[in-house]
Amino acid sequence: MSLIDDSGLEALYGIHRTDLRRFLIARMGDAAEADDVLQELWFKARNVGTGPIDNGRAYLYRMAQNLVVDRLREKQRRMERERRWSDQATDFAAAGIEPTDRSQTAEDKILAREEVAALVSAIKNLPDGARRAFELHKIEGLSHEDVAARLGISKSGVEKHMAVAMKYLRRALQD
Repeated sequence: MSLIDDSGLEALYGIHRTDLRRFLIARMGDAAEADDVLQELWFKARNVGTGPIDNGRAYLYRMAQNLVVDRLREKQRRMERERRWSDQATDFAAAGIEPTDRSQTAEDKILAREEVAALVSAIKNLPDGARRAFELHKIEGLSHEDVAARLGISKSGVEKHMAVAMKYLRRALQD
């Protein structure tokens, strides 16, 4: 490859943006975070002042990999800080200083109860066969084969009842 100057790096970024995004998603496992890193990479590619670059594409990928490593290191540092803070909160409690209350708020508890009530109501309103199959499989933990044996239907029948139940519950809980 021929040498490019730093203004050509921005053009190469435009050419390889889609591949760079795919590379970042594969490394990070999160498209939104990959997009953030991709934007950061664009800013760096626009402002790099290193002079001529022998292989611009490789340079961009190295920059992207370095940004991924930086993000991972920052995440590890944040987790370590939070762990230390949690340990200190325990030390405060031992010293007689009241730690932060990490339990659910009253609003969270009310919302959780409402969600449970909506789910119970939705299960009760399932068609009879779908309700029985759902309860045996999801609540009692039986396999499809065991549910089929208990209800005296085929495994395929259980799968159809489960599909009906899941479709009904999704609709009921979205409303």
